[in-house]
Amino acid sequence: MHRFSTPLRRRRLLLLRWAHFKAPKAPAPPTPPRPLRKPQSFTFHDSTWEDPYSWMSSLSDKVAMRHMDVYMEQEEKYTDAVMSDTERLQSKLQSEMASRLAFDLSTPPLRWGPWLYYRRVEEGKQYPVLCRRLASLNEEFISNKSPSAGFDFASGKRIEQKLLDYNQEAERFGGYAYEELSEVSPDHRFLAYTMYDKDNDYFRLSVRNLNSGALCSKPQAERVSNLAWAKDGQAVLYVVTDNSKRPYRIYCSMIGSTDEDVLLLEESDDNVHVNIRHTKDFQFVTVNTFSITSSKVFLINAADPLFGMTLIWECKGLAHCIVEHHQGYFYLFTDAGKEGQSVDYHYLLRSPVDASFSPRKWERVFIDDEDSIIQDVDFCDTHLVLITREGQKFRVCSVTLPLPVGMGAVHLKKLNPYFLPLPKYVSQISPGPNYDYYSPIMRFTISSPVMPDAVVDYDLSSGKWNIIQQQNILHERTRVLYGTDYPASFAEKNSNSKNSNSMNEVNVEDDLTWNDLSEFYACEHYDVSSYDGVGVPLTIVYSHKNKKENQNPGLLHGHGAYGELLDKRWRSELKSLLDRGWVVAYADVRGGGGRGRKWHHDGRRTKKHNAVKDYLSCAKFLVAKGIVQESKLAGWGYSAGGLLVASAINCCPDLFRAAILKVPFLDPTNTLLYPILPLTAADYEEFGYPGDVDDFHAMQKYSPYDNIQKDALYPAVLVTSSFNTRFGVWEAAKWVARVRERAFYDPKRPIILNLTTDIVEENRYLQCKESALETAFLIKMMES
Repeated sequence: MHRFSTPLRRRRLLLLRWAHFKAPKAPAPPTPPRPLRKPQSFTFHDSTWEDPYSWMSSLSDKVAMRHMDVYMEQEEKYTDAVMSDTERLQSKLQSEMASRLAFDLSTPPLRWGPWLYYRRVEEGKQYPVLCRRLASLNEEFISNKSPSAGFDFASGKRIEQKLLDYNQEAERFGGYAYEELSEVSPDHRFLAYTMYDKDNDYFRLSVRNLNSGALCSKPQAERVSNLAWAKDGQAVLYVVTDNSKRPYRIYCSMIGSTDEDVLLLEESDDNVHVNIRHTKDFQFVTVNTFSITSSKVFLINAADPLFGMTLIWECKGLAHCIVEHHQGYFYLFTDAGKEGQSVDYHYLLRSPVDASFSPRKWERVFIDDEDSIIQDVDFCDTHLVLITREGQKFRVCSVTLPLPVGMGAVHLKKLNPYFLPLPKYVSQISPGPNYDYYSPIMRFTISSPVMPDAVVDYDLSSGKWNIIQQQNILHERTRVLYGTDYPASFAEKNSNSKNSNSMNEVNVEDDLTWNDLSEFYACEHYDVSSYDGVGVPLTIVYSHKNKKENQNPGLLHGHGAYGELLDKRWRSELKSLLDRGWVVAYADVRGGGGRGRKWHHDGRRTKKHNAVKDYLSCAKFLVAKGIVQESKLAGWGYSAGGLLVASAINCCPDLFRAAILKVPFLDPTNTLLYPILPLTAADYEEFGYPGDVDDFHAMQKYSPYDNIQKDALYPAVLVTSSFNTRFGVWEAAKWVARVRERAFYDPKRPIILNLTTDIVEENRYLQCKESALETAFLIKMMES
């Protein structure tokens, strides 16, 4: 017995110690701030509603704004507290994302006439410098670093000319440089450009002499929205906006003249907007005036801009109308209705310049083809280029100019189109500036969900093509080429194909010519049946290596507004999610672009609910098919896309585990009824006119702020907003406050608000920092 007494005694002592031991308490989760509630009633039509947070948008109330400042500080501290345990993860993610940024920040050189134009960032500087070099002095131009500092020691010539240093412009505009428009004159002597004046919230026009570098004394106009050159660079036409940011006046300024700028047009109707552009050959300036009831195109002879304007086209309703000129013919690219009926696509019309008919007669160029929709067109002196779409497949083809006369409308294939080579899974094709009308080389940016954007030059006369710039994510370097061709065998293959087939198309067998990532990341397309049987395009991207059935978290992007194409381009920051086993999906819901005008119209105003239900159908499809694990789906929406995702959450909060809403539009009822910042006609056309009873009631039904469910368990949501956003910080703040007030509170599903004071898009460091925060938030919420 005595042998066991000591161990037994020890055991009893240990038990007594454990009985008195108290484990340290886990830290209490941070408590979200509670802003002031000041109930205020509103009545419109037959509806009355209360908004306890309307004071947040009382910008002229100094007391309210002091409360708002305090509340924003509380939100900032709460966000920091919620995300404090992810600091190491954020740092790691930020390093990952920064390492994938292109090191060479110069743009690929663009040849126009005798010059090569490009922008580059000097070491240690925040903003770029606009430069040019004479192509004849350096035919084998590789980049801005060769020869170094723009000085060729072999010839003793300085071959680089700095045209505009945006770091110096930042000093003119209070430390901030954001340019909206930039146009070099056709004689290459002047640069007209607009810079954002943050203090006054408008764009200011300046014209700089490129030979001397000095600013011209005039014009130096304010509130400029548009510009065009005339008189071969001796005159600049520009459009100014009224106090509601509506473009309504056109002025003509003679460079070097001391005379006052001449007012060419003033549109007094508050519903009519004005826009100008010059044709690519600089012979004409077109003036578009448009409203929801009518669209018109006027013509100004660029050689004599003060002579007057001639009406050459008009139609009922709001229509997209672009006029080009080529060898005695005007070409009109439009989606205007025909014979009183709206159309769901763009088409090309033609009319001789010297037409004597009144009104002018326009003839169709191509016979409609339902299987191949023309998305965009571009012209040079020798070729017409068409960007077409067949279902979800994009193509680019060229047709030799001039087109035959007297044949009437023809099928595209009758004109022997030559289809240019493209990589797999193209999601967007954007024409470059293509300023040089007399060059057969045209530039395009090719985008894909599984390939970094490729800037490509196509020589339409020879069939040769060069990838001018494309980042190589795998080798963390950027490819920049200029003046070099692909191997002769490849060019010969192009040439043989061009001569042998009436519907010529290059089959790119060597996919290594593109920095394509499809070997590592899969891209799949689905047609998801929505609630009413309409097929909604859904694109998913995932890592071959990390995909597991029914186990992957997923992120579903959506936009669905303004008829805009959903951005499905490869974004290097998403690689951090893909490599961690996430599925990234894109829902092309109604209201967006890509499927014609009807697709847009079926998701706007009283039909906005279609966009929300399309998004929910895609979300449910991802879970039902096991593509995304149930309870691990997140939503992502930017601006109007934030409205889409927030509305979807209101309908089915249990479908989502998390969401990110970036500078979202969340309070359409109050914003459209009582606009604090100027809204455009396009905003009302998209979301509805409050004065229209049907629009107003539809608005109240889809409004994220007005339809938050009571006592429901909402997903974790990160809302990011900016003091520069068009929809106002108060929208995000009001929504966050009301969700916390109404929904069931779960500290594991926080609703947090992150504010930025700068426009993040202009700062690569801030981009990485914000993306790292968003990604860390998603990972944290899926793992909690």
